[in-house]
Amino acid sequence: AAAWAGSPGAAVLLPVGRSFDVIEVGATAGRQALVRMERMGLPLGPVAVTPHGRAHFLVAPGAFAELPDLLYRMGWDGARLDLRCLPPGSHITAPPSDLAGLGPVRWLRPPELGTAVRPPHARLLLGTLAYVCHRSAAR
Repeated sequence: AAAWAGSPGAAVLLPVGRSFDVIEVGATAGRQALVRMERMGLPLGPVAVTPHGRAHFLVAPGAFAELPDLLYRMGWDGARLDLRCLPPGSHITAPPSDLAGLGPVRWLRPPELGTAVRPPHARLLLGTLAYVCHRSAAR
């Protein structure tokens, strides 16, 4: 933290695919899905929102490989949804880092001790995320 404080404007990048995978959706759909999932009592991990309008749901590793089959089995056409899983080896910008001068990445749901170490499996969140993304596209 001291090194970060000594370099104003520096960004911290988190590697995807080791400790977590990331399901990315539009920020508006992400906010709506988060509210719905909290009401349903679903297990949730950290969720960040970027200044360019994307929400990042941190989920257990392995989601990238599972996502197409999970969407298919749930009856969703993944190509028609504004929903994707970032590939292993990619990176996300950690809040509150600045994203390329566009503004800070912010937590919609900050990490908590249990969920930061063990994010939920994608299959637990995917139905709600797909539904909300589908509804957002229909508007």
